[in-house]
This record gives sequence, structure tokens and C-alpha cells, in this order.
Amino acid sequence: MLVPIEWLKDYTDIDVDTKEFCDRMIMSGSNLETCEYFCEEMENVVVGRIDKIEKHPDADKLVVCMINVGKDEPVQIVTGAPNVFEGAYVPVALHKSRIPGPLHGKEKEEGGTKITKGKLRGVESFGMLCSAGELGFDDKVVPVAHREGIWILEEECPLGQDFAEALGLKQAVVDFEITPNRPDCLSMVGMAREAAATFGGSLKYPDTACTDETDKQAKDFIQVEIKDSELCRRYAARIVTDVKIEQSPWWLQKRLMYAGMRPINNIVDITNFVMLEFGQPIHAFDIRQIADNRIIVERAQEGETFTTLDNTERTLTEDMLLIKDGQRGVAIAGVMGGLNSEIEKDTTTILIESANFNGDSVRATSKKLGLRTEASSRFEKGIDPNLCQAAADRVCRLIEILGCGKVASGTVDVYPNQFKAPVIDVRVSRVNHVLGTDLSRQDMTGIFESLEMIVEGEGDIMKVTPPTIRQDLLTEVDFVEEVARMYGYDQLPVTIPKGNSEAGQSRERTLVDLARDTLCALGANEVQTYSFVSPKGVDDVRIDEDSWERDFVKITNPLGEENSVMRTILTPNMLEVLARNYSRNIEAVRAFEIGSTFMTNMIDPEKLPDEQTGLCIGIYGNDADFFTLKGMIVEMLKVLGVKETLFEAESQYGVYHPGRCARISVGDEELGIMGEVHPDVSEKFGIGTRSYVCELFFDSVIRHANIEKAYEPLPKYPATSRDIALLVDEDIQVGDIESIIKEQGKAILEKVQLFDVYRGKQVAEGKKSVAFALTYRDKNKTLTDEDVAKVHDKVLEALKEKVNAVLREI
Repeated sequence: MLVPIEWLKDYTDIDVDTKEFCDRMIMSGSNLETCEYFCEEMENVVVGRIDKIEKHPDADKLVVCMINVGKDEPVQIVTGAPNVFEGAYVPVALHKSRIPGPLHGKEKEEGGTKITKGKLRGVESFGMLCSAGELGFDDKVVPVAHREGIWILEEECPLGQDFAEALGLKQAVVDFEITPNRPDCLSMVGMAREAAATFGGSLKYPDTACTDETDKQAKDFIQVEIKDSELCRRYAARIVTDVKIEQSPWWLQKRLMYAGMRPINNIVDITNFVMLEFGQPIHAFDIRQIADNRIIVERAQEGETFTTLDNTERTLTEDMLLIKDGQRGVAIAGVMGGLNSEIEKDTTTILIESANFNGDSVRATSKKLGLRTEASSRFEKGIDPNLCQAAADRVCRLIEILGCGKVASGTVDVYPNQFKAPVIDVRVSRVNHVLGTDLSRQDMTGIFESLEMIVEGEGDIMKVTPPTIRQDLLTEVDFVEEVARMYGYDQLPVTIPKGNSEAGQSRERTLVDLARDTLCALGANEVQTYSFVSPKGVDDVRIDEDSWERDFVKITNPLGEENSVMRTILTPNMLEVLARNYSRNIEAVRAFEIGSTFMTNMIDPEKLPDEQTGLCIGIYGNDADFFTLKGMIVEMLKVLGVKETLFEAESQYGVYHPGRCARISVGDEELGIMGEVHPDVSEKFGIGTRSYVCELFFDSVIRHANIEKAYEPLPKYPATSRDIALLVDEDIQVGDIESIIKEQGKAILEKVQLFDVYRGKQVAEGKKSVAFALTYRDKNKTLTDEDVAKVHDKVLEALKEKVNAVLREI
């Protein structure tokens, strides 16, 4: 919000310099972007009058002007401006002058652009005539009358007078960042209210009382009907006859230019002025174009087309609000008017619209149409419907002041449900408790009343009614903030937070950190990949068509197909990481990711998706194989206290090589899967070496984890060991053999360790030899050979019975 200080002073007295004004406004809660001082760099630019114009002898597009600048001798200046004429009052940059803006075709110089005398095609020029852009004004705010060529003054000024002083150009403009919760500050009156409260001044409202209304009644010109009161809370219409379309006076143009808007003509300028002044968008219609003298506010028809003021045909939907006359649409509510009701040069009677539209509806319409305007940006943040009448009256009053029309009596005002501000209970004790202050009720009342709030009630409870423009004040804590910012954040006491809470970490977070630290200690690097993925990722890793991995959560507004769903597994992302490193000639990689995976809610797909934590490990390199990865997994699970882990061969999962894949489980619950990546998958990702990946359901790991440490004394009695080599069928799994040994020897068996698997000439075809070291110990006594033999024989018998294992000589 651009706030010219000169304009702000129309509503409140500010007796401080601009720097102090900015500092104190910041401390009272107004976010400051920049402060720009216009024409500060302008030197020796004066008002001149063109007394004589002659053609340049050697250039068709140049003319030689003799300029009267109040001195005895006229100043000769050569210019190519197309709009100069004899008798015109213009800004003249004399020899050794400085202008704030850049010369045509050049960049702006720091400190301004220096102007000196010179020659143009052989003719001396003792300065230059200036355009608005060269005097520091952005092209978007230059008045329509001065967009091309030199700045021509509308009124006579003393010749030789400093140009900036003559037109009042030297002033400061403060750019405030208005947060979405404070739409009331998107207006000069709103910022004046803040300034008055900050500096303890009074607020002067604009003059809205029309003094010369005609006998004609507005209701005789127009009828208004609101068919959707949810999207249009109020519609006020006033009528102005005998309209004269002409250029606005300089004071009005200057206000708009410094506020960032281009002056166009008196009617448009007045509506824009009032919008900036009150924050209430205004629109004017040529009443000749309003069929049947009716305004109907209702939703558009699906597929209905409408041409806006920018001469663009737009297709509307049934959720968009349209302003219609008796036959057609004439404006898109809150966004832009229609080309079919535009005010033209011969317009004599206009309808002034001051309405209030639903912010969500305007925002959705603006977004769908790709059309954002000053009006829509205000409506979408929320505007007080009680502003409509005052804004419409202000427009009419300015028309009276400028003498560009006659105002008809009365207003056609349709306001189905009047908006009233809520009354909020604010406790004095609560405010002081939150802020750490010791303010009295009277102090707080003064702050609230300076912001135009009504304070009633007695004792500790203040019943506060905010003005309806403050739609952000809904609960007690909102008023606490008002006291804090107006009292001064810099004056609040500094205290140490009180409380007896102890910082802690959840069990889940502790286990995640422990897994992360363990894998890093094993030489792996942590990576992070995007949760938004392409649905083709599961195709690349050969996932079955009916698999749960394809149960994607789809994104409503994706950036593209490659980011259109949320991942269900981490493996495709990990393979992309391995492929990226391989393509960059990284010889060996060990990487892991701990991240979220997502699936649609199986019970109710309409509810939020199920979010789970997954852990994926990926490795490749000359020293990496299946057992390297398995060793990392076993060590990590051991650190996490996951016991009785079982690795079972798997040959049906498409991601992995069918003979080098294992599912990992504890009891009946699966923890994940690991293996060597299938050659077809490796080729798809461009990985030209063997790679190995494991994906764990980390939430399942957490359920079986136990990191509680219990003290166990050192054993008092010695252990004894037995080594056995067993001949078993090739398809017998080592894990099954270990389970049988542990089950039978659990009374005194302390440890079972596989130390050899042999296939060779001494072993029959279809058989293999597996050798284990068994450690026995009794916590209560020294074992005898008989004690050990009794259990050891039981183990051998069970192995023979269950897996047909035969003891082999070592």
C-alpha cells in the first residue's frame, strides 16, 4: 500500500519528519517495505513557456524552441517531442541541471542524471524539455494526457519557478506491506487511523455530504435485485446526471500518481481515488447501456461468455458472480466491468456502484480467469459492507466539488443482512498477564478508543466492540495484541519464560536417530528425495499391476506428470540416486533414506491418506554384495534391539533377482525386503553394475525395537563348545536349522554361530554341509560332559527328525 505523506495529512496531523514517522509506525505493527523521496535529486529544473517554435534546419523530426524562463533572454532548446506548441508551460532542465529519471534509452544514474548544454545536429541546445518519466515517475502512473512527449502543465505557473516546488512534487511516499488479516489498512483512511492512534492525533473523515442534490430520485433511474445474498452482501447505487468527461485537476492526478495509479479522466479518477481513500472498490456504468434500468446480481450460466473492459472474451462458470442488467451481463462482480457498459466521451448519466462481494468467491473467480485487479485484491481479503454507502456518497461529493455532474437524490441500497461487530470480553488481568505489564483499565480503554473501539462494562472485564472494518478482531487474544502494539513492543518487559516442562524426545524419534547414526557409522550417507513422484516409477521397478504399491494418493494440482502422485515406496527414488551417482563415475555408493510413504485410507478413501515411515538402503561397488547389505541390516536391527529376525528367500518380487532376494520378518510380521536389483531394473535406470537395495517398514521395526539396557553380571561358570557339521538337502534353509538348535538347546545353549557352508567332492549332489559352533553354559553350575551330551544329543536327534540332517566328520 503506497501512502503519500502529503495525502495522509488530509486525515490526521503528523508533526514529525518522515524517518520518525516510519520508525514509530513500524513499532506499532505496520510492516514497512520502502520509503521513496520523489524529486529529491532534481536540481535547476524550472517552469518555462514556449514562446516560439521553428523547424530544425537539418532534421525533420526536431524543432527549435525559444523558452521563456523568467529571465531577460529566452533559452534555446532543441527537442523531438511531438506534443509541444507555442504557449505551452513545460518543465525545463537548464544547463548544469539534474533530473531524477533516466534519459530515453539509457539507464538511471545514481544521484540523478546530469544535463548540460550541447548541440543536436549542429544547433545548440541549452538544456532539455522533460517528460514525466524523466522527472522520476514510472510509466504506469503517467497521466494519459502526458504519456507521449513532454509534460504539458494544465495551468499557468510563475516562469522560472522551481518546477518541483510549483507542482508540489517533492514529497515522501511510504510503501507499507499489508498483511491479509488487515484489509482495513488497504486505504488512506485506514492508514490514517493507524497513524492517529500511534501519534495520539485525531482522525478526520472525508467529506461525504452532498450539498447540491437535484430533485431527481435515484430509484427512478435504477432498480437493484440481489439473487445470491451469500456472494453479494450489499449493493448500493447512486445516479449522476449531466456528466462532463474531462481531465481531472492536478491535485487529484497527483494523489493518484503518488499512490501508484494512472490518471485517466475525472470520473475514472474519482472512483479510483475513493477506492484508495476508503478501500471500497467503486465502479461506474453508462446508464444508457443498462437494459430495462435493472441491476440483477446472480451467478453466471455455465459456459456463458463475457467481454471485459480489456476487450477480452472470457468464459464463465456457474460459481462466478455476475452483475447483469435486464438482458445480459455488464460486469464480473468484484473483478472487472464489461466493455458493453463502459463510460464513453459522450456519456451523460452514470450509475455509481458501491457493492460488497464475498472474498472467497472473488478470489476463486479472479484465479480461474487469470484476471487480478486492484478491486479483486481488496475484495478477496474482506471488506466491511458498511463502507458502501459512505464510499458512494464520497464519489458523488467529489463530482459536486469538481463540477462534472449533478447528483440525483437518494440511494438504491439493497442490504439484506446488516453486518454488526461482535462484542468481545477482554479481561484487564489477562492482558497484563500475557504481556507482563501493569496497565490500568483506563490505559487499555484509551488504546482501544484511539482505534475507534467502544469499551463498556465494569471491573476487570471490558466489553469491547471493534469497528466493523476490523474483521480480524474476533477473540480476546486479538485485543491483547492491539494493546501490545499500541503500547509499544519496545516497552514490554523482557522476562525469561516460566515453566517446569522438560525437553524430551519421542521413542519414535529416538529410534530414527539411532538408526541414522548406526547406518552412518557403517559408512552410508543419508539422502533425501521428493515425496511427489511419477506413477511410472513402480513400472520401472517391475511392480505387479495389482500390487498395493500402486495404491497412490493423487495430487489435485500437480506441477506435472512426474510429480503427480505421492510415493508408496522409497525404492524407485533410491535407484534414481544410485543411477545418478553411477552416471557421474562414482565407484562405490552406500546410501540410505528415512522418509514418509503414503497410501489412500483403506477404510475410508475420503479421509486423509495413511502416512508411514520407510527406510531404504542402496549400495553398489566392487566390495559390495548381498551379504554386505545383509550385514548392515543385521547390525542396525541389533542396535535397535530387534531380536529373532528371520531372512527368508523370495523369488516372486519383480524388483530383485529371483535367486538373491529375501524377506525380513519377526514372528508373523514382515519388516521389509532386500536383495540384488534385477538386471532388467538396473538396465532401466542405467546402472551398469550389480546393486543391492533394502526397503524396511520402519514403523514395524519400531514396534519390535527394544533399546532398554538391563544389567547382567558376568558369568561365574565356564562355557563349553561343540562344533558340528551337518549334511542336509540343498533346499534346507540355514535359518530353519538354527531355529531347531535353539529350540532344543534353550536350557543351557548360549550361542549358535554358523561358520561354514560347503559344497564339493566330499558332499553328494543335492546336498550341502553346514557347520555350526554351539556354546553351552549354565548360570548356576559348572557343566559336566554328561550335562552337555544330554542336551547336545537331543539337538542332533531333532535335526535328524525334522530336516534329515546327518552328522558329518569335521
